[in-house]
Amino acid sequence: MAPLNGSRLTTIGLVLFVLIIGTANANLSTYFYSSSCPQLFSTVKSTMQSAISKEARIGASILRLFFHDCFVNGCDGSILLDDTATFTGEQHALQNNNSARGFEVIDTIKSAVESVCPGVVSCADILAIAAADSVTILGGPTWNVKLGRRDATTANQSAAATSIPRSDSDLKVLAKMFSNNGLSIKDLVALSGGHTIGQARCITFRTRIYTETNIYTSFASIRQSNCPNVTGTGDNNLAPLDLQTPISFDNDYFKNLVQKKGLLHSDQQLFNGGSADSIVSGYSTNPKSFFSDFATAMIKMGDIKPLTGSNGEIRKNCGKIN
Repeated sequence: MAPLNGSRLTTIGLVLFVLIIGTANANLSTYFYSSSCPQLFSTVKSTMQSAISKEARIGASILRLFFHDCFVNGCDGSILLDDTATFTGEQHALQNNNSARGFEVIDTIKSAVESVCPGVVSCADILAIAAADSVTILGGPTWNVKLGRRDATTANQSAAATSIPRSDSDLKVLAKMFSNNGLSIKDLVALSGGHTIGQARCITFRTRIYTETNIYTSFASIRQSNCPNVTGTGDNNLAPLDLQTPISFDNDYFKNLVQKKGLLHSDQQLFNGGSADSIVSGYSTNPKSFFSDFATAMIKMGDIKPLTGSNGEIRKNCGKIN
């Protein structure tokens, strides 16, 4: 083999450098902002703590925003984009309309982050950190959030209408939607455990509490008292997804499912004689296992199709493209 001359060495070195940079850009890292924004985590957490102290429900709302963002074209902050006269976002898709909330909290966090490191941190990453902080603040597990996402310059309302799981979805449909995003049945059950916090609107569980048989009778009666069996009446009345501890992140959600007290049809589908039953049973008696698997699944979900490198942008305002 002929010896490599200086020119060829330079070329090979350049190619290797490009490959290394390309690989780095394609992968998220827990240290992404270590030097460019060292105050990032403390800034997000303090703002999130303030928001939750004013309204405990907002933690669940932020977690839900992250779910709904990642399931539509990946975790790219597209759900945060507001509609304009010339732009249609995802906020008014069926699964988000009149229910997705917490946008003003993300805007507040973005402003706080911009004050300490302007133009550095994406809205997509801020949402990922805020979701993790929400879980921890409400008593759930902690995990190292991987970062380095950039923000989308477009949104997809039609994809939001078909890609986000619905409250009336059966287990087969749920499993398929999660599988499409590289998530397993175990991930599906663990992530559904996020319903241990938060509330749902009457319109999303009316059919279940009046027509389904795999529901504890007294539980259905309690929910019927604030959700009339009349379409258009009380549609937005709220009920806790976890009747026992609605503002504490714990494993009571799974205990409820075992007792046929899942509020949504999609919740009870996880314990209804199918392939997810054993996982639900395990989590109902082992909160440590649930916490561990939830953290792992959140990291996996955060890896769905991130925009990195030169793709996308770092939005100055989370609600609009630069």
